[in-house]
Amino acid sequence: MTTTTRIVLAERPVGEPKDSDFRVETVDLPEPGPGEALLETLYLSLDPYMRGRMSAAKSYAKPVEIGQAMVGATVSRVLESTDDTVAVGDVVLGYGGWQTHSVESTSYLRVLNPDALPVTTALGVLGMPGFTAYAGMHNIGQPKAGETVVVAAATGPVGSMVGQLARLAGARAVGIAGGAAKVAMLTDEFGFDAAIDHRADDFAEQLAAATPDGIDVYFENVGGKVFDTVLPRMNLYGRIPVCGLVSGYNATALPDGPDRMGMLMGRILTSSLLVRGFIQSEFAPTQMATFLSDIGTAVANGSIRYREDIVDGFDQTIDAFRGLLTGRNVGKLIVRVAG
Repeated sequence: MTTTTRIVLAERPVGEPKDSDFRVETVDLPEPGPGEALLETLYLSLDPYMRGRMSAAKSYAKPVEIGQAMVGATVSRVLESTDDTVAVGDVVLGYGGWQTHSVESTSYLRVLNPDALPVTTALGVLGMPGFTAYAGMHNIGQPKAGETVVVAAATGPVGSMVGQLARLAGARAVGIAGGAAKVAMLTDEFGFDAAIDHRADDFAEQLAAATPDGIDVYFENVGGKVFDTVLPRMNLYGRIPVCGLVSGYNATALPDGPDRMGMLMGRILTSSLLVRGFIQSEFAPTQMATFLSDIGTAVANGSIRYREDIVDGFDQTIDAFRGLLTGRNVGKLIVRVAG
């Protein structure tokens, strides 16, 4: 019998997740049944959506139950398999969650080729975050040559991909990030046309200077004051794909101030804006294969760049996740669980 060390949800967090909201435990795993494999987790993906899964509020996916291991994508090594399509020693993309070992259905595993690209790319630029950017831009944003695309959290795996896809479409890419180092990275490393710091006192003035012709596409993954500043600059027939609102994930109440719903709806009406929320999984069945082929080639030849922030040690998972929600990471946040 193989054991796994896992991090389970002990309490539903109120505000920023605390250590006491989780529990580390070691339990036995069952033997893999027909069509299953026993996996050793090598890398664990940490993503903002996990904060929502800790809440009992109704959402697009069921919440993690109290006492259940936290969910998450993983890159793992196959230790045992009952399916000839997945061999012992293969490295696979799965959904083992916050644990050192897992038993998963082989039908949900994707065998990776470590000789083609680093296997960690399956969690970021060639994983759910990269596909989120691709699906939102391809289906909703639809940037055209000469247009202006703005994205916040732009050094993250979603935002950096959005900016690069905008550039490949012939549009101007304007990135918003927190701090001088991240701002510099957007133009120097990811090729954005302009980058601005949302922490700056003159953020609104900087945004206006960077978008003199207004904004045609705003890829929304942050919300809060950034959205409030962007909205007045949206052009007629502008598009706003909405994949996240990370600035409010730890909020315990509505923000102070007047109700701005009327202003939002008025702007949507008078500028004929398209505001479309989406979860990447709705597009995966028909577009994932094309994404992996096209973007995989672009990553391999260097026309799409990516940055990974790899934290060593499973015991660092909780603290690393807290940092993710406050923008402490640079690039795709991944925990190295085993060598």
